[in-house]
Amino acid sequence: MNAERTDTSYRAWLDIEPTSDFSIYNLPYGVFNRNGKKRVGVAIGDYVLDLAELHEAGMFAGTAVAGENVFARHCLNDFMSLGRAAWGQIRQRLLELLDADNSELSQRQPLRDRALIRMREVTLEMPVEVADYIDFYTSREHASNVGRLFRADAALPPNFVYMPLGYHGRSGTIFVSPHKVRRPKGQYRPDPTKPPIFGPTQRLDFELEVAFVVGQASEEGVPIPVDHARDYIFGAVLLNDLSARDIQQWEYQPLGPFLGKSFATVISPWVVPLAALEPLRVPGVKQEPEPLPYLRLAEDWAFDLHLEAWLKTVEMDAPTRLTKTNFRYLYWSVAQMLAHATINGARMRVGDLFASGTVSGPTPDSLGCMLELSQAGRSPVLLPSGETRAFLEDGDQITLVGYGDVEGRRVGFGECVCTVVTAD
Repeated sequence: MNAERTDTSYRAWLDIEPTSDFSIYNLPYGVFNRNGKKRVGVAIGDYVLDLAELHEAGMFAGTAVAGENVFARHCLNDFMSLGRAAWGQIRQRLLELLDADNSELSQRQPLRDRALIRMREVTLEMPVEVADYIDFYTSREHASNVGRLFRADAALPPNFVYMPLGYHGRSGTIFVSPHKVRRPKGQYRPDPTKPPIFGPTQRLDFELEVAFVVGQASEEGVPIPVDHARDYIFGAVLLNDLSARDIQQWEYQPLGPFLGKSFATVISPWVVPLAALEPLRVPGVKQEPEPLPYLRLAEDWAFDLHLEAWLKTVEMDAPTRLTKTNFRYLYWSVAQMLAHATINGARMRVGDLFASGTVSGPTPDSLGCMLELSQAGRSPVLLPSGETRAFLEDGDQITLVGYGDVEGRRVGFGECVCTVVTAD
């Protein structure tokens, strides 16, 4: 294998549209189902490359996966557990096999026909078996906007600039896109002078987030240093952490989010490897005051990722964009989130998922949820159809997209889609 070439020096022998999220610079991992059989694959253009088939053909000889076929699995966990060196070996090998100067796969027609499958011919499954789930709160703009809606005298929590805030969520209700989300029921208190009522939430919201997948376990009692994050983070997905704002508002004091958040979280099916995001690194926002020593970064950990949320109602022929923001706006980085989550000795497991929290920017069109966009329902959003939305209604479809630009080609996530259906 040629270790001297950079990822951006490769050119695919497949015809890939310039607007495709799945350029050769990306090569995200996922799990696909074809004829009832689940296997690990990589997205390339409009195709899925069956890695289990390549393994059986001996294409990974000399790598860390040469023995047992970790790609003939229903999830990525076994592959991820092999560690960062193995991730790098397989990425390098895939770049070689898909490069226009390499004929090992392109000219082996029977193998090519077996391993390269049109994406429309498969069903995409949950890519990882999620162990634990942490949702952070790392956008200063989002935290300030929400604070102003409910705490005009102290918009930003005083601890926000000292540590990444978060809570432990429910991994059992994380679903892969596309997913139908049934409107949850619960207690809420629309009139503060009267007792609470029970029923379907009236304030269902989306949250535009990016989540990171842990691919390597850590030891109990041993924090992960902030400069060791690359050894543990396998890749990233888009994440929609749906929220029932009225249920959440009534229940969250004093212990935090519970039923208002635990009913459904939806992720995109393709895990973009951290290596594919490396060219998108940019300086993060200035952190003042300087973080405590265990959170201080020696390098850039922000990423120039364009993020959008689109809404399509039952009455609309085409979706409309609600927001356009960027992942680089976050106050706290993914490396700092991981370091903080383990500083008390908590251990990470393969498949752990930790999300950024709502990604909002500094402008009115860069807000990452309906709570902000509609000012808690006080200023409903006017849609091209003439409809308005303060929060999501039954039949509404939310689509999250995200991508970065590398040498004129996209490194993207595909779509993260969910549709609201009526409560039972």
